[in-house]
Amino acid sequence: MAAVPVPVSRKISEQLGDFAAGLQTIPRRVSLRAKHLMLDAIGCAFAARTQPFAARLAASVARLAGPGPRRVIGLPHRLPLRDSAMVNGMLMHGLDYDDTHAAGVVHLTVSTFPAGLALGAQLGASGMQLLLAYIAGVEAGARVAAAAKGGFHQAGFHPTGLVGAFAAALVAGRLMGLSPAQLAGAQGIALSLASGSLQFLDDGAWTKRIHPGWAAAGGITAASLAADDIPAPLEAYEGRFGLYRSHLPPAALEQCDLSLATAGLGTVWEIENVAVKPFPACHLLHACADAAIALHRAGIDPERVRSVRARVPEGAVSAVCEPVAAKRRPKSDYDAKFSIPYAVASGLARGRLGLAELEPEALVEPRIERLMDKVEYSIDPTLEFPRYYGGEVVVALDDGRTLSERVAVNRGNPERPLANAEIEAKFFENCSLTLDENTSRTIRDLVLGLDELPNVVQLEDVLSSPEKQ
Repeated sequence: MAAVPVPVSRKISEQLGDFAAGLQTIPRRVSLRAKHLMLDAIGCAFAARTQPFAARLAASVARLAGPGPRRVIGLPHRLPLRDSAMVNGMLMHGLDYDDTHAAGVVHLTVSTFPAGLALGAQLGASGMQLLLAYIAGVEAGARVAAAAKGGFHQAGFHPTGLVGAFAAALVAGRLMGLSPAQLAGAQGIALSLASGSLQFLDDGAWTKRIHPGWAAAGGITAASLAADDIPAPLEAYEGRFGLYRSHLPPAALEQCDLSLATAGLGTVWEIENVAVKPFPACHLLHACADAAIALHRAGIDPERVRSVRARVPEGAVSAVCEPVAAKRRPKSDYDAKFSIPYAVASGLARGRLGLAELEPEALVEPRIERLMDKVEYSIDPTLEFPRYYGGEVVVALDDGRTLSERVAVNRGNPERPLANAEIEAKFFENCSLTLDENTSRTIRDLVLGLDELPNVVQLEDVLSSPEKQ
């Protein structure tokens, strides 16, 4: 069964390599949005740094890697280049609060930015060099993921780790000054390094947190090998054993549109289609969480709820709805981040789904457990997934009334975007957990002035700030 052929003679990796090497002029709005996406990821990292997973995963990497010159966001470690990128990616993605490219169903900032930050500091690159490399990586990665039309998930692959390796290879290669041909080679090498399994969904394992950092490290490795002209496959994407044929099941391969992998390069900016999360949980449950919160604010009494039905797109079921029994009893914060029953129950009962609602004691609150037992799901074919991550919550009360709230377009989607000011507010809220306001403002100013920063090391130094005073 064959994927749709690319309607041009040049390979996808060649076209993406040309784009990454030649990118120079960026519309101001795109540049500004890119800097806000980086700022959002940094805030997520600071919010995560005191979580148990952060210390344990960072210590494990540090023990294996040994000391090095590169710093880690908010932690005392100094690590080798690739290991610092790995830990920073883990911190940025660890709370599942980071941005998502909607059509690609992929988190890209958390692989591309850590790769660019670590390598940029290592090379003494300017902020503008980092910014251009980051944008090139996100633009390419978004298209590579979007071409699969959500199909990677169907085979159990996590696009963030999988596609992130290709995107990070372009970021690293651009910073290294690789030629277009070498950038194409870097993508061919990344094909052998890219990975990411969705098996964590079955038991709330921590492995998803590792995926973007591993992709960043793999991308740096691929670019370094390509710099030495190591022979690499040219058909990294469309080849007989390229990304799409090897990682998509037959039905998804039929739907795959390889023309999307290069469409609109340099004229359509996918940075503007990256969604920033209002909740620290899987994007696929945000609409139902917002719907439940709206019902809470309308005055619904959780004790009078007889049954709840969450209507979701088919593409969300495997991640946030099944298996039902497990989703109704999340064993960890990570379980809860991928549970429609928990998101809906928390929204109905508390009117919130924030970091506090993911603490261990919040997961076992009796009234929440009672509500989770009442939550069923059904597939709504009218929801336009993956263009939108919509949903609806329908509640039957004990007096016979039925109340419902539908969110067809999730908040944060490009058609309902969080404004840059809202992203800054989210950044300050996340940083306030572990940083003083002056340090947070210094970081904000450095990131938003990145195109004027002479050396990325200045940013890396500030990000390794001490604890809140």
